[in-house]
Amino acid sequence: MRIAIVGTGPTGIYTLKNLLGKNAQGYHPQDRGSLVDVTLYEQGDRVGVGMPYSPETASRTMLANIASIEIPHVTSSYYDWMLLQSDAYLRSYQLDPRAVDQRTFTPRLMLGDYFHDQVVELIEAARAMGHRITVHENCRVTDLATEGDQIRLTAAQPQAAGLFDRVILATGHIFEEDKDLTDHYFPNPWSGLIDADVPAAKVGIMGTSLSAIDAAMAVATQHGSFHQDGDELRFDLNAEAQDKLMLVLMSWSGILPEADFYCPLPYRPLKVMTETALQEATQGPDPFEAVFKLFKAEIIAADPAWAKRINLAKLSAEGFEKAYFHDRAVHDTFGWARHNLAEVIANHEAKKTVEWRYAILRMHESVEEIVSEFDEAQRNRFDKTLKKVFVDNYAAVPPESIRRLLALRDAGVLGVLSLGDDYEMEHGPDRTVILANGRKHIFDVFIDARGQRPMESKDLPFPTLRDALLKAGQQEPQIGEDYGLMDLPGYEDRVYLAALPYLMQDKPFVQGITASAEIGAEIARAEARKRPRRRRAA
Repeated sequence: MRIAIVGTGPTGIYTLKNLLGKNAQGYHPQDRGSLVDVTLYEQGDRVGVGMPYSPETASRTMLANIASIEIPHVTSSYYDWMLLQSDAYLRSYQLDPRAVDQRTFTPRLMLGDYFHDQVVELIEAARAMGHRITVHENCRVTDLATEGDQIRLTAAQPQAAGLFDRVILATGHIFEEDKDLTDHYFPNPWSGLIDADVPAAKVGIMGTSLSAIDAAMAVATQHGSFHQDGDELRFDLNAEAQDKLMLVLMSWSGILPEADFYCPLPYRPLKVMTETALQEATQGPDPFEAVFKLFKAEIIAADPAWAKRINLAKLSAEGFEKAYFHDRAVHDTFGWARHNLAEVIANHEAKKTVEWRYAILRMHESVEEIVSEFDEAQRNRFDKTLKKVFVDNYAAVPPESIRRLLALRDAGVLGVLSLGDDYEMEHGPDRTVILANGRKHIFDVFIDARGQRPMESKDLPFPTLRDALLKAGQQEPQIGEDYGLMDLPGYEDRVYLAALPYLMQDKPFVQGITASAEIGAEIARAEARKRPRRRRAA
């Protein structure tokens, strides 16, 4: 059986690992009857370096919001890999070799180096066992189409085309291409911003998450530099940028994310929101309300004092969303950020867990599994309430990112803008104008950093597959629990759609390295067991 994996970021890597027998029931690498023939296609110039971790989209100042302790092993842990690196290498990423531990947040570029080294080691080990592994770098896959009982894959490099029994699309995040290539408007931070010369001017950045923080760092470090001053971090602006550079992060609420908090890993099991309880909740007339009752009960059991303080027992989902964000909404944005950072650092040093935060963190993946059971009205309530809370909670940013924001604020080059629900925005050839809360805001440069949006069949970059899906009436690809395409003759049982943007509608929290590892394991289990598939609920 010939297998193609398109994309060699984390999803592609963990899929390969599991196909080779790691954690995939039924595969035994020492058994020659289970040898595999896998071809890897990588659009970039280095296998294993996913888009978020490549020099084209990240700089040395941009931090990953996942630590070694949370990253599933490939051939070794991230921490063990770091211990093998030279002190000079670690210092080149502003890391103190003596202070690196399993909870250290590192630059995204460094994580890309790790994944590259790991997949190279994995490939070498696989070949030594007798597996056939072919790698095509700098090779963009252009299409895939049925041909007999196989899939013909075509590529920008004609010699890389071939027939396969299985194709796994692990293309990762997909963002709008920056077509105008100007210094004034960037549709996302990943298509040209890193290489662009952004002027010292008023820069608007849509978003306040880590992606937006990264965009701010990419611009700020063109016009100044960070320096450690004792226990404080300082940003020094270049003389020519004085009184010119102003970065403004903006969102409807205008609040910043909080710093990543200490908690036990792996997760402690939930007490109330068990798998059985969630399944029972989906059987009633209002699954969302039943899930919210479980949500409240879990927090009350974990942290009764905090639950009592916000009167959780009597809150609706809408009321809880307001209570969750209340402190950041009523306090000075940067004042609260300083308070939160100090608390987080103290808790990390003391290994203290804030139990209500930890309870929310552990519940988000469980709730994700039953989101597809909500009807339209319930899904709307979920999106406006619990989804916002879950995303804010699990997307807490590295404490160092907050320190950098505060340093920029102290240097007088960073502000935050609350847009409200009703604002207008117009992009011109040399400026962007936003009307919000009765005021006009003019930006010389504008960066949209709101992150990945869910994608549909029409967005697929493979024309034959895209046309087949649309002809079959699948505006959104029908994907089985094993991530295989369904109800699409010729492609069903042969093509797995493991590209995260196409999974986000039913799995709103699917982004991240741990999700990639779970997807890779599930695909390998499906191939190993040859089990009948059950449709992923629509």
